Amino acid sequence: MADKEAGGSDGPRETAPTSAYSSPARSLGDTGITPLSPSHIVNDTDSNVSEQQSFLVVVAIDFGTTSSGYAYSFTKEPECIHVMRRWEGGDPGVSNQKTPTTILLTPERKFHSFGYAARDFYHDLDPNEAKQWLYLEKFKMKLHTTGDLTMDTDLTAANGKKVKALEIFAYALQYFKEQALKELSDQAGSEFENSDVRWVITVPAIWKQPAKQFMRQAAYQAGLVSPENSEQLIIALEPEAASIYCRKLRLHQMIELSSKAAVNGYSGSDTVGAGFTQGDKYVVVDSGGGTVDLTVHQIRLPEGHLKELYKATGGPYGSLGVDYEFEKLLYKIFGEDFIEQFKIKRPAAWVDLMIAFESRKRAAAPDRTNPLNITLPFSFIDYYKKFRGHSVEHALRKSNVDFVKWSSQGMLRMSPDAMNALFKPTIDSIIEHLRDLFQKPEVSTVKFLFLVGGFAEAPLLQQAVQAAFGDQCRIIIPQDVGLTILKGAVLFGLDPAVIKVRRSPLTYGVGVLNRYVEGKHPPEKLLVKDGTRWCTDVFDKFISADQSVALGELVKRSYTPAKPSQLVIVINIYSSEHDNVSFITDPGVKKCGTLRLDLTGTSGTAVPARREIQTLMQFGDTEIKATAIDIATSKSVKVGIDFLNY
Repeated sequence: MADKEAGGSDGPRETAPTSAYSSPARSLGDTGITPLSPSHIVNDTDSNVSEQQSFLVVVAIDFGTTSSGYAYSFTKEPECIHVMRRWEGGDPGVSNQKTPTTILLTPERKFHSFGYAARDFYHDLDPNEAKQWLYLEKFKMKLHTTGDLTMDTDLTAANGKKVKALEIFAYALQYFKEQALKELSDQAGSEFENSDVRWVITVPAIWKQPAKQFMRQAAYQAGLVSPENSEQLIIALEPEAASIYCRKLRLHQMIELSSKAAVNGYSGSDTVGAGFTQGDKYVVVDSGGGTVDLTVHQIRLPEGHLKELYKATGGPYGSLGVDYEFEKLLYKIFGEDFIEQFKIKRPAAWVDLMIAFESRKRAAAPDRTNPLNITLPFSFIDYYKKFRGHSVEHALRKSNVDFVKWSSQGMLRMSPDAMNALFKPTIDSIIEHLRDLFQKPEVSTVKFLFLVGGFAEAPLLQQAVQAAFGDQCRIIIPQDVGLTILKGAVLFGLDPAVIKVRRSPLTYGVGVLNRYVEGKHPPEKLLVKDGTRWCTDVFDKFISADQSVALGELVKRSYTPAKPSQLVIVINIYSSEHDNVSFITDPGVKKCGTLRLDLTGTSGTAVPARREIQTLMQFGDTEIKATAIDIATSKSVKVGIDFLNY
């Protein structure tokens, strides 16, 4: 019998890689279930409102790819949102409400510093000493690009050494926690307790579930909240936060691109909400350092709740793409072998060069005519001569790269065309993605497009979006566009109920046995048990990808043990990005939870012949919980859906 080989009946967890594709119904032949009733959805949204704890303050952390920050608001005066204190050590040409997402660990791998402080300290180290220190920047993208993210995923520091991603994220969150509590204590004039804080961390909506769960794990490790008190932390989706903020904007706080002036027709004190009417749809384009997230929302008045109309889409088209194009340009001029070697041998000088590029990148504009100068660090010029035996100037002359010249002050002189060319691939990807989105029927009647996030400050992106979509909808940019998400996340923490309906990013279901039907079911799925013919591995769907789910919504199913004498029931929960899933062995189906219900010790109770096991899935903020209840004895077991450990 295949029972024992799969080893499933000995414990709730099978071994990782094969478990998604092994045949649990077959291996757990004695613990299988079969559906009892058609499913129904129960809206149980009110029961969980009463248990809200009261917090004195909401602190939101915007953990960005290129820069990060926090903001807070006391629940007593919610209209007043404070953005963190200004940071020391900013860059020329870069406004300073956020700090770079950079972290420095000592050679012993202990946390040393974060942000500008980390960058400046690293920069001042002697080059030979610097090689021992672990410096990381722009590491958030790793969560997006890693297909099989686990608690053990590694990041690579500038010196090539590997560190655990979870550790780095936890260090960063711990740093923000300490900074924020210190600032709050100074404001309050007394020690501020962590238990008085509701924390909100923002993540891109297009992140896969494992990445969202990873962020929560990092917060537990950082001591922001404890797993027992998980409600104290909300994981908010970046474009949703932006959306909440945009609705509250007053007209003098935004710029409408078509006229480049404040929006006409309303008095300055109206909120945009006054320009919104019942059922208005709008797209939020959140373009940051690493990703671009597109979300479509609709306002449901009178109370102005938001409803997500179309599941979040987007991709890795953030401003990092521009940095990457600059790197490719340097490859072309100086050779990839040299640039890669330079990064490792002179990591601090490489950081300098990228800082110089960053400030010039911000000076790029569609109508610019004068060149942009990028200072090359002395050690770049020096190391290049040693490496190649000829000068940087010679390389530029020989490389015949158009529009990039050498200036005698030791600078790369780029024409505006050359700079614009670096933006082009990233901006093209964003426009193309928006075009696809506007083709969708749900999106065709969109009236407003909000451009938010750090990259939305780029005039080249603003112009491209205006040129492509200005005739279809009104394109609006909040004035403090880089802080939109941060402020919206605070508002979300003050009133989490504002987002009412989301789209499920995945299809969820459980593995069951169905009566075998000749001709309908594939013969390899046939399992005969005590004379009954079963079809194994059937995926019984709870909710489909892209289906609307209200927050707090419960989906209920009833099952019965396939064999009346069973004493243990194991319910395996699976997820898939596809809609039409028939079997848990279909490609792309992953196991993400196990409910194990022990029915022993219930023999004294009168148990009905067809015992009912009720299974519930509740869709929360970014967490999903599943419960199984034995109706006869009210025994129940609970599990959080887990995307990292299976």
